[in-house]
Amino acid sequence: MQSSLPESDLPGPLESPAVTGAADPVQGVAGELKAVLWDMDGTLVDTEPYWIASESALVAEYGGQWSHQQAMALVGQSLWHSAGVLQEAGVALSKREIIDEMTARVIERIRVRLPWRPGARELLTDLREKQLRCALVTMSEAPLVREVVAALPAGTFEFTVTGDQVEQGKPHPEPYLRAIAHLAQSDPELGVENCIALEDSLPGVQSALSAGLLTIGIPHTVPLPEDPRRITWSTLQERYAEDLFLLKAQAGQ
Repeated sequence: MQSSLPESDLPGPLESPAVTGAADPVQGVAGELKAVLWDMDGTLVDTEPYWIASESALVAEYGGQWSHQQAMALVGQSLWHSAGVLQEAGVALSKREIIDEMTARVIERIRVRLPWRPGARELLTDLREKQLRCALVTMSEAPLVREVVAALPAGTFEFTVTGDQVEQGKPHPEPYLRAIAHLAQSDPELGVENCIALEDSLPGVQSALSAGLLTIGIPHTVPLPEDPRRITWSTLQERYAEDLFLLKAQAGQ
């Protein structure tokens, strides 16, 4: 399956100093809504069970034990971090080899069945109709992301920021700052105040908040702790572009 996004549409290395620092976390950021930044695993697609099953199988193949608690601790983390934890659990491969093996196993599963999160595709369709820009900001790497993007209508996401394109993964703000900088290349007036982030995991929420984004948490595999800086939705079902416009307007009050 080939991606509908050519490599040239993916953001390259950033020279902006923004990737080395973060804005102060805020509960609401005033500004016209221009773009929505989506997490992928657990927010757009329900692939976390695939990652967890692959982790457990890989550790078992090397004679180790993998607990539910260990698996939950990796939800939303960068793959490089996760690979290090798997090494500690006994997987005798390099981090790069672990990432490649895990990604291949998850791709194999999604080619059989790609489980979408409730309401995600419907919201994406509405955002596109309202001409709101959408980008995917994920810690999964490009080979897996291409599979997911290719299952959506062409042009659904303007570009993707993937785990293999950043030096610091979530919960660091770099992935989101990179996405905002890329959006601003075609709209110099666009900034963090014009974007909303959608996330399901604590590392993802921390990344978005640290970048200064108005952030909606949609907890799924792991509950999100209470945090007044974050808006929480139980699901994306029956959520539309108008709901995001309303949140942005409320943030400016």
